[in-house]
Amino acid sequence: MALLLCIESSAEVCSVALARSGEVLALKESAPDRDHARLLAPFIRSALDEAGVAPQQLDAVAVSEGPGSYTSLRIGASTAKGLCYGTGKPLIAVGSLHALTALALEKAPLLPGDLLCPMLDARRMEVYAALFDANGAQQTEVTARVLSEGCFAEELSARRIVFFGSGAGKCRQVVQHSNAIFIEVQTSARGMARLAERRFGEKCFADVAYFEPFYLKDFVAIKSTKKLL
Repeated sequence: MALLLCIESSAEVCSVALARSGEVLALKESAPDRDHARLLAPFIRSALDEAGVAPQQLDAVAVSEGPGSYTSLRIGASTAKGLCYGTGKPLIAVGSLHALTALALEKAPLLPGDLLCPMLDARRMEVYAALFDANGAQQTEVTARVLSEGCFAEELSARRIVFFGSGAGKCRQVVQHSNAIFIEVQTSARGMARLAERRFGEKCFADVAYFEPFYLKDFVAIKSTKKLL
């Protein structure tokens, strides 16, 4: 029965959940605007205040491990590590696609043998993706996949695949198959709660000093479109 603070910063939504024994007590999250640097600390304070919990009462801090946005993952990781250093609590890393799949399992209309494919937008026609079975067990490696006509053709010829996440809209543009099912599921710290609870029970902790998010791809700087003067 652990009291865990969960931080999800892998995608556009900035999300914080306070959970006890895998059940969410407080949830704070933004619209998809990538303003993690400004919102994350106030969200953490608000979630703790709502539940009447002090940081020292936490049993651990869980953070999205990636893949996802390079900058957003770094903000989440540095914040989580700061909390762990300040409170002396352990750090738990939860895969972004695993947490997204946990949310999809709550609402996906699954049939025996179906696969789930969480997708996070990786710019242009590329996504971070992996395949999971109907029990949430990972079946393939996480990859940065370029979407094109005919992708997933082999898998779709044999069974249904449920696609979801911030990259699924792009997939829908190119994947036209009767076995391709698309549902609306977006990243949320809520999906981390039970996974983090399980890892806490297994004492599966990350090294606070050396933990780095799973970026999958190297950082690429993009020229800002904002005019400074």
